[in-house]
Amino acid sequence: MIDFKYLAKKYGTPLYVYDFNNIKKNFTNIKEVFKARKSLICYAVKANSNLSVLKYLASLGSGADCVSIGEVKRALKAGIPKYKIIFSGVGKRDDEIEEAILRDILMINLESEAEFNRIEIIAARLNKKARISIRVNPNIDAKTHPYISTGLNENKFGVEIDQAKELYIRAKKSDYLEPVGIHFHIGSQLTDLKPIEEASKIVSNMLKSLKYLDIDIKFYDIGGGIGIKYNDEETIRLYNYAQAVLATLKGLDVTVVCEPGRYIVGNSGYFLTTVLYEKKNSGKRFVIVDGGMNDLIRPSLYKAYHEIEIVENDDQNRSVCDVVGPICESGDFFAKDVQLPKLKQNDLLVVKSAGAYGFSMSSNYNSRGRAAEVSFEDGSDRLIRKRESFEDLIRLEKEFL
Repeated sequence: MIDFKYLAKKYGTPLYVYDFNNIKKNFTNIKEVFKARKSLICYAVKANSNLSVLKYLASLGSGADCVSIGEVKRALKAGIPKYKIIFSGVGKRDDEIEEAILRDILMINLESEAEFNRIEIIAARLNKKARISIRVNPNIDAKTHPYISTGLNENKFGVEIDQAKELYIRAKKSDYLEPVGIHFHIGSQLTDLKPIEEASKIVSNMLKSLKYLDIDIKFYDIGGGIGIKYNDEETIRLYNYAQAVLATLKGLDVTVVCEPGRYIVGNSGYFLTTVLYEKKNSGKRFVIVDGGMNDLIRPSLYKAYHEIEIVENDDQNRSVCDVVGPICESGDFFAKDVQLPKLKQNDLLVVKSAGAYGFSMSSNYNSRGRAAEVSFEDGSDRLIRKRESFEDLIRLEKEFL
């Protein structure tokens, strides 16, 4: 059990706490269900990019799915081998593409004909051969929040099937491109297996046609997106997920690449925040805490639900309230219309399922320093990122005063 009260007293709040034992369990579980085939688990760095988290996953054998050159550098610094790193993302700058080629990572995952052309030009200038994958858009509705849906033609991601096939043929003929992978990712927080299975059938059929054209695709990248339980979601069983994908690959000799992020760290993380006081406006009750939307933006951005636990308060008399932060925005809240007991100053709240897209999406809005991060493993805690100070906030501006 994690002693949240002790950690809040030791490190202060707002505070992120990550259960490394649970991270290991989740990573091992997803690795296990793909063990029947050649496979590579590439953790989605965007979910939580703390270097200690990445280093820990590297020690477990993880690769990295990166969406910026900064994430590529983080993965390398944390000890993830270059041959396990994939560079994805819709808008890669020329300098990012150049660095990815020079760092000789596993592959660059491209998302448009324009990007294809830029990679080829840059590789030719460097006189290098760039290993590429193409993100194929199967036009499948992932049945998730529209902000995190990525597999439809109306989304900005990926290349349509026919155009992707043309690009693969061009890449095979190119002196500077080596097509080694094929990729799809239809969305995040997926709780329905059927769209994943349908997408995999479409993309595996395309893979077969590429093999027929003697285009030697070695990596079949199924993306990530497996949903977790925030509230009462019915989640996908990992075994069923793996079997549904593998069933579409019969007769194909490829390495399956999976890119989980949220599944590994989401329910391994907690956000601790302290009650400042309560107030009422015309009978409306507000619990005001020291954490804000700059620390954890998911409720404000997606109206996402996070369970809130009160430490050491067994009062059964509850009433409806909103849990809100100090940010100067009406959208600054962690929960609306939830039943909580009467709270007093310095009561501690634990916001659960905060390990993914929590700190990694945090900001310095309202000139607030970002929260500290702590790891918890085998009963021991360790500071893995210091709380930002005011000096940290202005460090890059001071010389211009």
